[in-house]
Amino acid sequence: MAVTLMNPEGLPEVDLYRQVSVATGSRLVFVAGQIARDADGGKVGEGDFAAQVEQCYLNLGTALAEAGATFDDVAKLTLYVVDWTDDKMPLFVEGVARASERLGVSVRAPLTGVGVTALAEPDVMVEIEATAVVDG
Repeated sequence: MAVTLMNPEGLPEVDLYRQVSVATGSRLVFVAGQIARDADGGKVGEGDFAAQVEQCYLNLGTALAEAGATFDDVAKLTLYVVDWTDDKMPLFVEGVARASERLGVSVRAPLTGVGVTALAEPDVMVEIEATAVVDG
């Protein structure tokens, strides 16, 4: 594996992600921010934050697979959320859990969440991008 996830002593342990990843592979994979759209560009989960998070992760899985990577290779995730409030956290966790179950993976890469005022389209509540490192 090209990415090792760690939670150093002295930093809080978070169930949803690890604080550090160390990448040793030779190929970088950058996945553009994914939004809640299906393969045909149709809207998924309009007004449903958890459903949008789930679809973002499913789209990331598709993009990673095409590049020969998996969620095990993800070194960093960045999450953009429109009008972030604390009440969205349980919905975020729910969406990640549903996607993880459907994909058969555990998503624990370091994660940075950024609250924004808007994204590219008015119905989009969340966008998630990934950076992965793979061997060979």
